[in-house]
Amino acid sequence: MSWVVLILSGAMEAVWATALGRSHSLTRPVPTVVFVVALAFSMGGLAYAMRELPTGTSYAVWVAIGAALTVTYAMVTGDETASPLKIAFLVGIIGCVIGLKVSH
Repeated sequence: MSWVVLILSGAMEAVWATALGRSHSLTRPVPTVVFVVALAFSMGGLAYAMRELPTGTSYAVWVAIGAALTVTYAMVTGDETASPLKIAFLVGIIGCVIGLKVSH
């Protein structure tokens, strides 16, 4: 169960990071509310997962999932350019996360 919560909280990291960027320094109400709510769920899920999983592994997986999803979303929406090299590095991040799960 901790792994499922960790993965979901990593996804929420992507939500709050994206909302933070769209909030224009927390001046736009809707993205700011999304940021705060997603941040609370993301941190809460990370804290829950860390009850059973090692801190280093939990944090690395959480960051990697959030970063990979944030960049992927930005590329899909056109906010960031996609390139074969970026995609290869994203696959590398995902591979590393899988490696941390398998080695646990």
